[in-house]
Amino acid sequence: MPDKKIASNRQARFNYTILESLEAGIALTGTEVKSIRGGNVSLNESFARFEGNEIFVYNMHVAPYEFGNINNPDSMRPRKLLLHKAQIRKLLEETSAKHLALIPLKLYFKNGFVKMELALAKGKKLYDKRESIKRRDSEREIKRRLST
Repeated sequence: MPDKKIASNRQARFNYTILESLEAGIALTGTEVKSIRGGNVSLNESFARFEGNEIFVYNMHVAPYEFGNINNPDSMRPRKLLLHKAQIRKLLEETSAKHLALIPLKLYFKNGFVKMELALAKGKKLYDKRESIKRRDSEREIKRRLST
């Protein structure tokens, strides 16, 4: 069964240089999963942070399930990422030593479970972003000229 992509953080690849990525599970409630199945989720501006020996994702917006009740969880609450201790330890060492960020890249279903692709990333400077824009525009121009 192929993975079904739900949402992606398109700005992440523009604002950050992706060094490494890994798959993580997320601790969600039932109504959140139903809302995510409907595509009511946004990863824009989201990031992950360490709290003790755990990793939580912040600013991930999951819209309240419309058929839920008053007990729907807060749409912007921090959500725990499910990783092995060794993975968490490795990420903690790399982020603290090299001043890197943990950025969610995409959210998808895998075998009925919601998974997140989490990236170890380094922030781009303004001149790096300009270079990315120039490269993208030149590739677009080349494709346009080849197609005509």
